Amino acid sequence: MKPLSILVLHGPNLNLLGRREPGLYGSLTLDEINSRLTEIAKELNVSLTTMQSNHEGVLVDAIHGAWGKHLGILINAGAYTHTSIALRDALLGVKIPTVEVHLSNIYQRESFRHHSYLASVAIGQISGFGPQSYVLGLQALHHHLTKDSE
Repeated sequence: MKPLSILVLHGPNLNLLGRREPGLYGSLTLDEINSRLTEIAKELNVSLTTMQSNHEGVLVDAIHGAWGKHLGILINAGAYTHTSIALRDALLGVKIPTVEVHLSNIYQRESFRHHSYLASVAIGQISGFGPQSYVLGLQALHHHLTKDSE
């Protein structure tokens, strides 16, 4: 069976993982998180494409480019979660099932982080489990994409 193709998008400042506020975000680097996701993806027969950008427009372009190429999107939009109507509109425009993930529990943090522009267009949101949020998100997205074939 051909692997499912999923795009994993990491937003601003996630390239600093492992050095940036390890008490909040953990000590794993983004490369280590991507490696773990790749291991899980192989077990699930999923082909992953990962990318990180600190630039909103680059993330929007990646979402647009996913149309017709990827069956799902796993996204940690970082701070753009709380500010970017452009990312929301891009996800809405391509209509690709999307799971939103966050390392920290955004609802236990500053009040401005309690609102997500992405949540209303995502099939689900996972936050607060550190790097495991990504794994849970990938598993949930895989389940959503394959539930009819089980």
